[in-house]
Amino acid sequence: MRVCLFLFFFLALPIQALASDDTDFAAVQQAAEGGDAKAQYALGVLWAKGLGTQRDDSQAFKWYKKAAEQGEALAQYNVGLRYFKGMGVAPDNEQALVWYEKAAAQGLAPAQYNAGVLYLEGIGTKRDCQQALLWLRKAAQQGHRQAQSRAGQLYDEGGCLPADDSKALYWLEKVAAQGEASAQVRLGVKYAKGEGVPTDAKAAVAWFRKAALQGDGAGQYNLGLMYLRGQGLPQDEAKAYVWLSLATAQGQQDAVPLLARCADNLTSAQRAKAEKVAAEIQAKIDKR
Repeated sequence: MRVCLFLFFFLALPIQALASDDTDFAAVQQAAEGGDAKAQYALGVLWAKGLGTQRDDSQAFKWYKKAAEQGEALAQYNVGLRYFKGMGVAPDNEQALVWYEKAAAQGLAPAQYNAGVLYLEGIGTKRDCQQALLWLRKAAQQGHRQAQSRAGQLYDEGGCLPADDSKALYWLEKVAAQGEASAQVRLGVKYAKGEGVPTDAKAAVAWFRKAALQGDGAGQYNLGLMYLRGQGLPQDEAKAYVWLSLATAQGQQDAVPLLARCADNLTSAQRAKAEKVAAEIQAKIDKR
């Protein structure tokens, strides 16, 4: 399974407060050498971004580590990140997890998310679904979008943990409301199949449409399928053709035979009109 970690080198607001293009490098360095943890973290940022000096990942790691050892959460997070990516230090997934958890214990949501993913994928440690869920849920409760999506996915798919439709729905709805297309598709499927909720084809269509208009291939495929079957809206093969053609262009192989079926049932004029509509929709998606 390909590991997809949403990693953030810097957290914008704290860094803007500590280091910027106008920051006096010498003054920060002096404070850092004097043992000030926040200055040490800021100096790490300056080295990492090349502000007031040449960029140097080894120096960035050195100063992040000093601040991290004094308990600076953002520094602990960046030490974990750099161990994970091998930036300024040899890659070490075990150490990455150690430092992510230190920052996570202080409530830093991105660190909680990354620690959760490492436990989930068994990177730097044995796979531990309960520990993964503990950190993912903590991040999700702080509004971390990727953590909400991953928690919803875990409860939805089961396997690692017992499937729980109500908990899956809770987290999927939160992240879907923030515009996460994959969660919108999952919600659409749940409403279409009545998984954890009463079957509601109109609600399914609404969620599929939200994802489809973001350019999500699975959302486009499912919306086309709903038009083809006449579920949750009037049956319309021309509109099905529009969405299935967009899904096909996104590599949705299941859409290919359905698109061919629609094409056989439409006149050349209807196909041309549908293709024009599809092109207009794609142009709007590309401008997002």
